[in-house]
Amino acid sequence: MTLSTISDEAEALKEEANKFFKDGDYEKAIDAYTKAIEIRETAVYLANRSLAYLRTECFGYALDDASKAISLDSSYVKGYYRRASAHMALGQYKEALADYETVIRVAPSDKMAREKLTECRKIIRRKAFEKAIAVEDQPSPLESFDLSTITVESSYDGPHLEQDSNGKYFVTESFMLALMEHYKSQKVLHKKYAIIIMKDIFLFLRGLPSLVDIKVPEQSKFTVCGDIHGQFYDLMNIFKINGLPSKDNPYVSNITFRICFSSCSMVTLLIGDRFPWSVFSPCSGLSFSIQTSFIFPEVTMNPNT
Repeated sequence: MTLSTISDEAEALKEEANKFFKDGDYEKAIDAYTKAIEIRETAVYLANRSLAYLRTECFGYALDDASKAISLDSSYVKGYYRRASAHMALGQYKEALADYETVIRVAPSDKMAREKLTECRKIIRRKAFEKAIAVEDQPSPLESFDLSTITVESSYDGPHLEQDSNGKYFVTESFMLALMEHYKSQKVLHKKYAIIIMKDIFLFLRGLPSLVDIKVPEQSKFTVCGDIHGQFYDLMNIFKINGLPSKDNPYVSNITFRICFSSCSMVTLLIGDRFPWSVFSPCSGLSFSIQTSFIFPEVTMNPNT
């Protein structure tokens, strides 16, 4: 097969790929460009396939092809344009800027390239500004809170957390049951115990990955519970009908807390989530500013506020 025949065959495949591309069939276009490249690798074929990869959102492949095109022909401006587009798609804005600037130097009248260059510069400036004004996440007050500053008064008639031999507080099933009855009587959990529970939950949840796999043994069941919107007595009625959460009777619920008695529901459910992995909430809509005022100190101190 002569060089001319090889070139003609590769060119025919490129034209076929161009037609597929024009029709929006990018996968077939990629296949045809690949066949052409296997016969004769050129900057044009690689840049064309790079564009097809961009259309299918295969940005890494698009970047590789564009870089190969430039290495074969450093004067081929479309190679830089394709590589800039791939860098933009991958969030590599400084690299994209360098390639767009190369395009403008070679083709200063290219309106599209100038628009892309302007867009890229704006993104880089915005990213720099966001970085300049960014502040590090502040540590939670729970991490440094001194519990010794809070005393449980002798007049407090609610449930008490137990302590182990090292003085560490822990939740028991009897505490949970007593707390629910305490809440039913429109009484409140002492703020010291509320803070201890919230800190325990905070440290526990912070140590979990963003996605938690739940192993469900065969023949087991989950109770899917609708949003109670903080209605504590509705929550108690659900438990009365369906049974308390437990390892053998787990609940899954999307929960929001935005009303009075929300803190009662939240503390009850959070304890269930922590002890003993019996309540799973894939999305809890907690309004932080509202819940802060609910729990510390108004609603914890007075659920009728």
